[in-house]
Amino acid sequence: MDSGTSFFGDLLGTIAERGRALLDLGRERRPAGAVRAAHVAELCERLLSGQGEASGVALAQEILVAYRGLKTGERVAFFETLAVAFGPDSLRLDRAIAAHAASPGARTVAELHAASEPRRQELIRRLNLAPGATGLLVAMRADLLDSLTRRPDLAEVDRDFTHLLASWFNRGFLVLRRIDWSTPANVLEKIIRYEAVHEISDWNDLRARVDSPDRRCYAFFHPALVDEPLIFVEVALTREVPDAIAPILETKRTPLDPKTAKVAVFYSISNCQKGLGGVSFGNFLIKQVVEEISREFPALRTFVTLSPVPGFRAWLDGELANSASLAVTAEDRAALEALGRTGVPEEGARAALRPVVEALAAYYFLVARSPKGKPLDPVARFHLGNGARLERINAFGDLSPRGMKQAAGLMVNYRYVLEDIEKNHEAFFDRGTIVAAPQVRKMLRADSQQKLPAVREATG
Repeated sequence: MDSGTSFFGDLLGTIAERGRALLDLGRERRPAGAVRAAHVAELCERLLSGQGEASGVALAQEILVAYRGLKTGERVAFFETLAVAFGPDSLRLDRAIAAHAASPGARTVAELHAASEPRRQELIRRLNLAPGATGLLVAMRADLLDSLTRRPDLAEVDRDFTHLLASWFNRGFLVLRRIDWSTPANVLEKIIRYEAVHEISDWNDLRARVDSPDRRCYAFFHPALVDEPLIFVEVALTREVPDAIAPILETKRTPLDPKTAKVAVFYSISNCQKGLGGVSFGNFLIKQVVEEISREFPALRTFVTLSPVPGFRAWLDGELANSASLAVTAEDRAALEALGRTGVPEEGARAALRPVVEALAAYYFLVARSPKGKPLDPVARFHLGNGARLERINAFGDLSPRGMKQAAGLMVNYRYVLEDIEKNHEAFFDRGTIVAAPQVRKMLRADSQQKLPAVREATG
């Protein structure tokens, strides 16, 4: 990072040290294992009570240090306190409502807005004054997400975190950087660690992905998280739209002259910070990478993904277990016995299974829906929500153990047509419409065509 960022961080650290002396917080420190949620909550009340700037920075730092010393159950108790004791100031809100009812106007509306804001939002803002606080708050939110699986009543606390993090990590603050072999080693190590789609086995594997002439890797960074990628995408430059991942991941392949490439393939997109879940960068990332690659290689016209289908196998198993399934026929059940639970079917068996898997995959994407009316597959929701169209279904595109376990080997291509992205995005969110290429829709059996919800056939 630049010297200005370093200077600012040093300055905050100095302020915190001076503030700690003013507060004499040293007397109140406890061993990390003995820190309790009530103690942290007490410090939070003090932070909101209106300390001076120096002591406020020091107190924010003390709270964050104390929080990291809490055990899992104590962190949940701390989040409970945020939910119960740090909501809106009810007395202030009552006065604001009465004042606005008596004399409505811009001033009373402003006070009503301020009074309705939960106190924990201002608390989180003040905590963010401490040196390095942004990353610690992202980590705190990751803890909160873990708690939500057992404590859905904490969702209101998460909404406030999400609201503030979406503001702090908006597109204007993000910087796109290309990752290559000259990137600092500590960042390259994180690319290996955070790769969530296709595991990077070693440094040679990494080099093949970021240093080959027909490969690119880009990541978004934020000034407050030094050398911490937020999300990154791996790109392969190819002559044709790929239908399998193995040739792309092959480390000993002969690289393609990128000037002859016709297609840019986004084959892995990894979110790096769990605490930023729900704060979407994907749409911005894909668009900006398309712009970057287009400037470097103007001849590129086709931009697609080669995407996993992590929910397909679980859905298929559920349909096979359901004797009243509308998707699986008796013939399907007999054919799918060759799929097995583990391992890869022989090539002949795969050829026979291909039309069965493709028809069921088309049903899974185009007909099956969640209780909320959304596509079942999380990767589908991501790309369709970002304005892509479902371009092609590839049976047995991923024969790795993970690919077979999660998706029975299935992969798909989503295509980003720049002039259609906004239109497709609006159709998906406003009407739940899935835009699919004609060849995908043709994979549906005739009886399934009648069950189609909102699906639009792509043209061009």
